[in-house]
Amino acid sequence: MKAVIQRVIQASVTVGDQTVGSIGRGICVFIGISKHDTEKEMDYIIRKILNIRIFSENEDKRWMKSVVDMDYEILCISQFTLDVTLKGNKPDFSKAMGPDLARPFYKTFLDTLRSRYKPDKIQDGEFGAYMQVHIQNDGPVTIPLEIKSNK
Repeated sequence: MKAVIQRVIQASVTVGDQTVGSIGRGICVFIGISKHDTEKEMDYIIRKILNIRIFSENEDKRWMKSVVDMDYEILCISQFTLDVTLKGNKPDFSKAMGPDLARPFYKTFLDTLRSRYKPDKIQDGEFGAYMQVHIQNDGPVTIPLEIKSNK
């Protein structure tokens, strides 16, 4: 399982002409699910999303606060392209979990994330849709995370 966390001033995701998720200050998280991922990998990524210290209360103490500490928002976006292997110049996504299994896995991920934080602070895109993601980075700060399953 992979996640790319970006600290943002604001972020939103649209499908067609409709905004399906929008946050103010917080983090935008792109989630890639491997075909061998389990709840163990999910739990690790969720703990990191909620606890990674990428915010500052003031200029003197940087990297001291998490999104939870600051009571900020989270925008999650499912992105199978994070699980890519290049064959020459052609992307191969065969290691990504297929949509039939990834959709319920991602829903469980969101439900678990919401149960561990504040549900009203968590937004998401639309699984499987062609989305436009609008991000105003803060910093910019971008943190990649990966945990490989034991399989």
